[in-house]
Amino acid sequence: MLSFGAQSRASSLLSKNINIKIYRTIILPVVLYGCETWSLTLREEHRLRVFENRMLRRIFGPKRDEVTGEWRKLHNDKLNDLYSSPNTIRVIELKRMRWMGHVARMGERISVYRILVGKPEGKRPLGRPRRRREETNEMEFQIVGWGHGLD
Repeated sequence: MLSFGAQSRASSLLSKNINIKIYRTIILPVVLYGCETWSLTLREEHRLRVFENRMLRRIFGPKRDEVTGEWRKLHNDKLNDLYSSPNTIRVIELKRMRWMGHVARMGERISVYRILVGKPEGKRPLGRPRRRREETNEMEFQIVGWGHGLD
């Protein structure tokens, strides 16, 4: 397996473009497998951003400061400029929207549709409830500017 470390011999032999292609085609699909059904918390979103930035820092490596001549890590905004693809959280949101449209076209007889729009019965456990799929859907529709979801 190829390592993406800036100091590793394998990644220094590969170009940055090849490392980016490996990241996009092998690593991201594994990390995002099944993300259409995730209800991400803010902590999980933060952890995904940290993972993405760490991988991009390994691919692009440190940069030499022109003034002091010291090597330093790239800042997040510089990483975003170098890596033109949308960030991981945006990719997850787009995949969810695509999946919800697919499920919405299935119709009410299909169990996946009933699970997506259904309301569970019974008592809840004590404590703050986890963010439900419906709330996540509404937030994403507002972000995209579509108003209300599958109403």
